[in-house]
Amino acid sequence: MANTTAAEPTRRDFLYIATGAVAGVGVVLTAWPFIDQMNPTPSALAMGSIEADLTSVQPGQQVVLTWRSHPLFVRRRTPKEIAEARAVPLSELPDPIARNQNLPDDAPATDENREIKPEYLILVGVCTHLGCTPTAFEGDYGGWLCHCHGSQYDTAGRIRKGPAPQNLLVPPYTYLTPMRVKIG
Repeated sequence: MANTTAAEPTRRDFLYIATGAVAGVGVVLTAWPFIDQMNPTPSALAMGSIEADLTSVQPGQQVVLTWRSHPLFVRRRTPKEIAEARAVPLSELPDPIARNQNLPDDAPATDENREIKPEYLILVGVCTHLGCTPTAFEGDYGGWLCHCHGSQYDTAGRIRKGPAPQNLLVPPYTYLTPMRVKIG
């Protein structure tokens, strides 16, 4: 008949378990600096958001800021530009999605869904075709024109003509005061 009683733990068993535990802790402590170095640096985290004062931007003027190493267009639109952008039916737009990171992904590309305040339009200034930087106040729609391949955007940053597949991106932003905005 076989012996069914378990042997009592010996001192050798304790030493094996203790050695294994100390080795595991040592591996974690040794690996931690390598894992921690993969986190973004404080300077990279600071670039994740910027604040802009809009008081100096005049009606009909655009300023270009840098955000996350990309140009950021801040345009103060005139009442005429706002009216023209709002008069465009969604059926005329090649990209019917707002591409506004402040709204749900399926929000329609109405002018109202492309801004928080109608007068100020904030866009990432990178053409959605090949990543060029469009120039302002050009093209058939008075918005932006990408000279590389002819993509044209209207005064709401929506693609209207050319090979670009999507509207210009609206970054996440909030107003801290009526004239100060935090982007990112």
